[in-house]
Amino acid sequence: MKKYVLSLAACATLLFSCQEKQADKTSKNEEQASEEFPFFIPSEKPDRPLSAAVARNYDAYDKIRPEQNELYTQFKYTKLKGFDYNGGDGTITRRDPSKVIFENGKYYVYYTGRKTPVKPVGMSRAKEATDVIPSADWDLADIWYATSEDGFTWKEEGIAVPRPPKPQAGWRSVTTTDILKFKGKYYLYFQAFEEASGLRGDFCPVSVAWADSPDGPWHHTGKIVIPNGPEGSWDQYSIHDPYPLVHDGKIYLYYKGDFDKRPEFKPSKIRMQGLAIAEDPLGPFTKHPLNPVINSGHETTLFPFKEGVAAIVQRDGMEHNTIQYAKDWVNFEIASITELLPVAAGPYVPDAFTDTKDGKGITWGISHFINAGGNWRHSVLTRFDCDLSQDVDDQDMKDHYYNYSPEFHYNRHGLNGKQKKRIKEQNQKVRNAQ
Repeated sequence: MKKYVLSLAACATLLFSCQEKQADKTSKNEEQASEEFPFFIPSEKPDRPLSAAVARNYDAYDKIRPEQNELYTQFKYTKLKGFDYNGGDGTITRRDPSKVIFENGKYYVYYTGRKTPVKPVGMSRAKEATDVIPSADWDLADIWYATSEDGFTWKEEGIAVPRPPKPQAGWRSVTTTDILKFKGKYYLYFQAFEEASGLRGDFCPVSVAWADSPDGPWHHTGKIVIPNGPEGSWDQYSIHDPYPLVHDGKIYLYYKGDFDKRPEFKPSKIRMQGLAIAEDPLGPFTKHPLNPVINSGHETTLFPFKEGVAAIVQRDGMEHNTIQYAKDWVNFEIASITELLPVAAGPYVPDAFTDTKDGKGITWGISHFINAGGNWRHSVLTRFDCDLSQDVDDQDMKDHYYNYSPEFHYNRHGLNGKQKKRIKEQNQKVRNAQ
């Protein structure tokens, strides 16, 4: 009996010990699990040590997933109807559209239009350009406009702002325009060329025309409203892509500068975006002391979003293929990273001129393709659609896993002859070294 009691006591002790060990193991597992990053990602930043990458997911972006980020989108493209390009022979080009506006029951877009007897000879052969032979795709151009009831089929209405007589600013070419509506009047800002592009580069300042109606007539002021910067400054040669918005009762005009040209690099120039501010559309404009305010991007495309302004930053620079945001309209941060961004986008921005404090964003616009039909001197307008809007939730626009065919990689991104030769020489060096 005594042995039996002792045996029961030993079993109880052993059972208690096992339970204690199991409890300790469970406690340790729970403690370890609590230290691991959770399976379901918290919507709020966890109060625990985080890697720089995970911390950035909370600190740098509006939401933790692309699908939830209102400033993330992919872009869809649609061929426009109503435009004839003379078979794509390069004698007719339409490019660099303005923002789209809605007036008189229809949409309006303004753009660079060139109709010349021959196609451009190229900027490298600019000395061959004449009064009828263009150097670049945008040389010898006027500002045209078109209207549409649905944004897909357009009617070309004709020239809005023609080239003025020499020696007025823009006598050689007026290009890359954008629209402003301010206190009941309309203003078109544009690049005003006084020489063929390629003679010294792509140099020009910005001029402006105004009208009482989006249909004109337009009055070219002949005035340079955004001059080039002083010698040695980042924008001493190029003031491109003027893009006006209304903020705090003033005109905020963003623009692009080309600088730091170095022939050993391709592209040879750096492109960044600046800001000039005025109380009157005709100026004077004061350039912001923090210029350039965006460190990348080829064309300039922005829109009010919430209390700040968002920018589509495509091509060129360290932060290309991003959508950026500046709550104060000056200091931009990356809001999302995406792909297939529209080139020279002119979005439909309903609140571009309302001085809104709660910008709703954009869902579509007009952009261009510059190598239509494989001809780099032939540009066409196209429509893009997206979801960069507070009022729309189109999850089909939020894809972030695009698959490209093998042919896309082989044909468009294969090795060139120079690279194949370099690899062949490297292989030979490896064999010789054995």
